[in-house]
Amino acid sequence: MTWSSPEDRRVARAGLPLAMACLLVWIAIPIHPVSPWTALWATPAILIAAMLIAWAAESAQFFVAQGFALAILAWLQTLPEFAVEFVLAWKQQVELLMANLTGALRLLTGLAWPGIYFIAATGYRRRHGRPLRRIRLEDEHCVEVVGLLVPLIYMFWVWAKGSLNLVDAAVLIGIYVAYLWVLRKMPPQEAEKAEELDRIPRAIVMARRPVRNALIVGFFAGGGLLIYFSAEPFLASLLAIATLVGVPYFVFVQWVAPFISEFPEKVSAFYWAHTVDRASMGLMNMVSSNINQWTLLAAMLPIVYSVSRGTPSTIPFDERQSLELLMTLGQSLVGMFFLINMELAWWEAGALFALWFTQFLFSPFPPAESGIGYIAGHIHWWVTLAYLGWSALAFIRMLMGKRKPHAFRLFVRMWQAHVRKKPVAAYERD
Repeated sequence: MTWSSPEDRRVARAGLPLAMACLLVWIAIPIHPVSPWTALWATPAILIAAMLIAWAAESAQFFVAQGFALAILAWLQTLPEFAVEFVLAWKQQVELLMANLTGALRLLTGLAWPGIYFIAATGYRRRHGRPLRRIRLEDEHCVEVVGLLVPLIYMFWVWAKGSLNLVDAAVLIGIYVAYLWVLRKMPPQEAEKAEELDRIPRAIVMARRPVRNALIVGFFAGGGLLIYFSAEPFLASLLAIATLVGVPYFVFVQWVAPFISEFPEKVSAFYWAHTVDRASMGLMNMVSSNINQWTLLAAMLPIVYSVSRGTPSTIPFDERQSLELLMTLGQSLVGMFFLINMELAWWEAGALFALWFTQFLFSPFPPAESGIGYIAGHIHWWVTLAYLGWSALAFIRMLMGKRKPHAFRLFVRMWQAHVRKKPVAAYERD
């Protein structure tokens, strides 16, 4: 059986323009107030959408590179997050734009990455009776690891100049296009691994080509439509609940809204993590979402902001926004250095969660001169220093050869083998 024919690849790629179309329609819709009880039907709809898209992406990886399938998945899953940021940019809520963006990114790295490890570790212990020391990445995942570093480097420049403008948007979009182009050059998964899939994706992969193609496109489309119709009521219902219990608006925008809007991607990634064997795929789903938000989501902000103002405009950062951005960059950089050796160890997952939870715990408290208020007023700066110091230490350890940069070396070999089409020797990791 042929698993990577041009026809199959075209079908799997159909999810990309679908994601674009859904995005363009979705972001034009304002968020209307609803009853808190709306969550009773919107929540199951979001869960079903996440599962449909996860099955479609899991099946599509056999006909295109897994990373490209996960990139399509990330586009569809982050539509609600794009919608929230679009509304804030359109209404020129500059003080809240970075709050939502940085909160969403820190949730991905500080909560979702460790969550994937701990779910996989639970399943591994139940299956084998011993602890899971690390999640080991596949060789082709080096593209996502290196792909995360590039936008981080550029966003440090954005932080240094203290603003985000249309030129930055063009550069960030270019970075994402280049990332997709490299992913498209990577090979699909080996056919024999299809036997390891769960029942539904295995049935899709094993079906005759017309049925298989229809199911993949149908699951992508069905999941996208469910997100389209359910994400706004889901978000609005949680906003109503937050208002009812007295959650401050800034805290809602930075933490509650991103948690809700990223709910579909977490469901998909945790579904893969519980299988243990595909925990690395779930982790790369989250990394792909990180790249998506550092590039396309950040690029969207000055574009929508400028259109709303009717003139090319720059989004300036105040002191608080600059600190939020720097802390988020530091966290993503630490996460990237953790993955540079193509694995995520148990203590690394724990460290990411501990640092995220520390600053999250004090976020609702107003700054004060003493007590909890004093900690709340300084904790973001302390955690930022911890992230940056840890990144510097990791970089020094890499230069000294104490941490192997397998991701960079594998990327060079993948580039030579699949982009330049040159024969290369196999690379053995320690």
